[in-house]
Amino acid sequence: MRAFYNTLLQDDAMAYIFNDVAQIDLEAHLPHIVSFWEGVVFNTGDYRNNVMQLHLNLNAKAPLSKERFETWLEVFYGSVDCHFEGSNAEKIKTRALSIATVMQVKLQPSVK
Repeated sequence: MRAFYNTLLQDDAMAYIFNDVAQIDLEAHLPHIVSFWEGVVFNTGDYRNNVMQLHLNLNAKAPLSKERFETWLEVFYGSVDCHFEGSNAEKIKTRALSIATVMQVKLQPSVK
């Protein structure tokens, strides 16, 4: 996860979201994100936050565009492929795509 975020934060548009909008402290954030992905892949971890609500709040401050999701997925896949292989590597990439897809749908403004 550290390598993933370090790579992601080299992209100006993504760094803006994390640093300026979300104002994350990477060292404080990493244990939470690791717990989230442990739960996703291994059904372990103690992550209890509402990931969707966190992203809804973030999207209200700065739109999380399709391009940002594409960048996130590209960097995520690259980080996984660089450090892991096998069924769990494929599982985490599949879950990441699923999560990103659902988030994009839920972040779209509702049509009335």
